[in-house]
Amino acid sequence: MQGELQRIVDALAVHVGRPALIEDRRQRVVVYSEHTGLMDDVRRASILRRQTTPEVMAWFRDVGIMQAREPVRTPPSPELDLLPRLCVPIRHQDLLLGFVWFIDPDGTMTDADIEATGLVSELSLALYRENLLGELASQRETEAARTLLSDSETTRDRSVRALREAGLIVGDGPATALVAQLVTPGGSLPDEVARFAMEQALVTTRRWVGTREALHVVRDDHGVLLLCGDRSAGRPSPEVVAKLLDDNLRQAIRGLATVERTVVGVGQARPGLADAVGSYGEALQSARVGVRLPALGGVVSWSGLGIYRVLSRLDGRHLDMADVHPGLERMLREQANPVLLETLERYLDLAGNAHATAEQLRLHRTTLYYRLQRIEELAETDLKDGNERLCLHLALKLGRLTGHYRPEG
Repeated sequence: MQGELQRIVDALAVHVGRPALIEDRRQRVVVYSEHTGLMDDVRRASILRRQTTPEVMAWFRDVGIMQAREPVRTPPSPELDLLPRLCVPIRHQDLLLGFVWFIDPDGTMTDADIEATGLVSELSLALYRENLLGELASQRETEAARTLLSDSETTRDRSVRALREAGLIVGDGPATALVAQLVTPGGSLPDEVARFAMEQALVTTRRWVGTREALHVVRDDHGVLLLCGDRSAGRPSPEVVAKLLDDNLRQAIRGLATVERTVVGVGQARPGLADAVGSYGEALQSARVGVRLPALGGVVSWSGLGIYRVLSRLDGRHLDMADVHPGLERMLREQANPVLLETLERYLDLAGNAHATAEQLRLHRTTLYYRLQRIEELAETDLKDGNERLCLHLALKLGRLTGHYRPEG
């Protein structure tokens, strides 16, 4: 099938006298002719990486290529190093299958150059068959990956068998889930371009790991990468893969105004793929904690969450700061000096070590003691009481997680 597409695009390039490139409807490069003459950075990057960046994809979609039924002339973009183009949408029975792209810097290419040949209609049939076969294979793998995250143990076992029989995984073994989360303005669901950027990052990372040593699936508001096989056998650790995935995510969303930042959550390993749903739950909770607490960084591991492991599993409607420590909640509500709360948190983080707290905050010991005394008065607490310190510490961490306590540091 790829040979047929190559033959058609080569013939098309000869007919119009300039290089041609074909993308599928998700703007992934399918095939291209020999390239000579003028070329911009966008075309060069598309050929080298076989995909269009989300930034460029969003720009073209704003021009209207997804709705087009006739050739579209796209203007230049100096910011993207993008030359003018002629885009020919490829449709089969009004189903959008992809696009043929020609760089046309001087505007000399006419619609008649395309319309005078039957190659475009021939291309639509070839691309339809290619798309159908690819979609069937992709759907089978995606459905198997989705069922690995279901609640039914029987369904998960059946899915692992199907993956192994189809040769889609190298074998069963320890499995770890990574969850990719896109942080959007106002917490809205990622749009189509952002979701595509996320899938690009998942696929790129999966190729680096080994396509038969990982599975990926994109859900409504996050993506999942399941690593399978013994990671100690010369393979990169989940933490290394998570860092790479975070790098790929940030690269993929570069220039997208609809995404503010990215977070990757890492679950703990399970004995096999059928048990990976437990790791997935941990990775998802880790990513969501990372969304709420940017200070944790781009990669957040379940094993390193500490008290947030417990707090993230609590329903905020059933537990808040007032339940844990009413005095501290009252300080927040009455907008007490935020420096007092930050001093208290650092003091509790350091297990009540006044010397270390004063050093880290660069305070004179007398100033620290004054602040702690003031906290005791306002919160009606006793910092010599271990139970009180526990409740105060827990309330501060819960406040961070719920957004009621938002220190600058």
